[in-house]
Amino acid sequence: MLAFIDESGDAGLKLDSGSTPYLTVVTVLFKDPDAARSADQRIQDLKQNLGVSGNWEFKFNKASKMNRLRFLGMAKDLEFEIFGLVLDKARLISSRSATTHPVYELACSRVCKSARKALQNATVVVDGAGSRDFRRSFASQLRSNVRSSTGTSHIKKLKFEDSNKNNLLQLADMVCGAIARSYSKKSDALEYRSILRSKAVSVEIWPK
Repeated sequence: MLAFIDESGDAGLKLDSGSTPYLTVVTVLFKDPDAARSADQRIQDLKQNLGVSGNWEFKFNKASKMNRLRFLGMAKDLEFEIFGLVLDKARLISSRSATTHPVYELACSRVCKSARKALQNATVVVDGAGSRDFRRSFASQLRSNVRSSTGTSHIKKLKFEDSNKNNLLQLADMVCGAIARSYSKKSDALEYRSILRSKAVSVEIWPK
């Protein structure tokens, strides 16, 4: 089992100084390794059809509307599931969690916890790098939030990779961007997310 995590928005809490009002985190889950390999190839084929380099990166915030629609139209036929969290910072600030947990780790842990029943002996791939201390802290918190009733973590392996070298992290970026866009006030807010409606197992707005 493979899971890919990406985020949209920032982890800042200074809402009056430019921080985004929401932090959206998504886990894209493949239960079948063959389905993941097929998805990787389909994304590579789309790049070829678009006439771009195989090393070119799909990023929702940089993609044209045409490329967003083509990518998501292709993605809706792939075999994966979406677990998402939209963290409402204004509500978080008024709760104790805002001062006791790093926002990014909190959001990632919560979205993986919502996917706990689906995660089984999973390899989790996260976009980005970070310091050694950050990776150690992040891995510890993630594993502790997806333990079984016997205390065994559902995560077998955790890896940090660059999205520009991983097509399935690019899939997570496009999915996350579509969900984040649906909470904006832009004219196309709901257009992209609606394409992926059948893939979304859980998208939680938190705190309630």
